[in-house]
Amino acid sequence: MTKQIAMKTPPVVSQQAWEAAREELLVKEKATLRAKDALAAERRRMPWMDVDKAYVFEGPNGRVSLLDLFEGRRQLIVYRAFFEPGVHGWPDHACRGCSLGADQVGHLAHLNARNTTLAYASRAPQADIVRLKKRMGWEMPWYTITDSFDKDFGVDEWHGHNVFIRDGDRVFRTYFINSRGDEAMGTVWSYLDATPLGRQEIWEDSPEGYPQTPLYSWWNWHDNYDAAPDKKWAEVSAAGEAAFRDKQD
Repeated sequence: MTKQIAMKTPPVVSQQAWEAAREELLVKEKATLRAKDALAAERRRMPWMDVDKAYVFEGPNGRVSLLDLFEGRRQLIVYRAFFEPGVHGWPDHACRGCSLGADQVGHLAHLNARNTTLAYASRAPQADIVRLKKRMGWEMPWYTITDSFDKDFGVDEWHGHNVFIRDGDRVFRTYFINSRGDEAMGTVWSYLDATPLGRQEIWEDSPEGYPQTPLYSWWNWHDNYDAAPDKKWAEVSAAGEAAFRDKQD
């Protein structure tokens, strides 16, 4: 039996001392949060890259274009997941890391409510993708790559999230997240912070003319976004926004 090395644990202190230590660390945590907000604001001002190649994917209902992956929304995030012959786990599973990431994806209704679509893409045939999604309980749209999309966008040998926006039928690449950056993805906030329009809330530092709504007001139950606005929630969200602004000052 392997001998376990004793852990060198922190000191045990009183509640007062613990609260003081927490407050000291909280100052640094808030500074980090503000820095992340500033980075997201800078990301929203990144230049766009025109995507002029006609990429083709296979979906559950046949061949589709990159524009089709938007599902009519303004923004698109495409994650390249490794599920194909030669990947460890094939054909029963996708890559363990990609699968761990897929397990973290929140309910897509909240992302869609911000005019944003998340899609996964792999080189596995659709029949295998459908089977895998059913086995693992995953709901995100998942397409088959048929051309050089993965190579052109830096995800032919490693995973990554590519972010796009469309203006009518024109598609632009706006950002790319890979490596350890992928570890934080999965919440509606992590996805929206990676997009050119951001969370689309009025507290954000965004370029002039970007869509923005009051904080909290758009939040909803994931099965209730098609319903009429709730007057009670409007009151609660307005109070919450006022409290948020007080803390910011």
